[in-house]
Amino acid sequence: MNLIEHAFFALLAQLAIGLASRNWWAAGAIPSAYFLGRELTQAEYRWIEHFGHGLRANMPWWGAFDPRVWTTADQFADWIGPLFATTLVALAVHGHRRSGTRA
Repeated sequence: MNLIEHAFFALLAQLAIGLASRNWWAAGAIPSAYFLGRELTQAEYRWIEHFGHGLRANMPWWGAFDPRVWTTADQFADWIGPLFATTLVALAVHGHRRSGTRA
């Protein structure tokens, strides 16, 4: 999946959760957390492969945050894209609700 697909599926999940719960912030946080967790897990595997001799037991707690395993822009974009897209939707819904109650 690429950035656009990640953002699309995050927005789709946000729509489903937001319509059911009416909490658009939580609805955005859930898929954003999923994509962040997915990228951190992939970073852990890269760390284990490159520095841990293939053993998870060799990885320190901070292994997924080691900048040496975050080498390409798409690794950041794959979680920043969904976070940005879902935040925009939550802000738009929140702003729309606030402007509707002022009138």
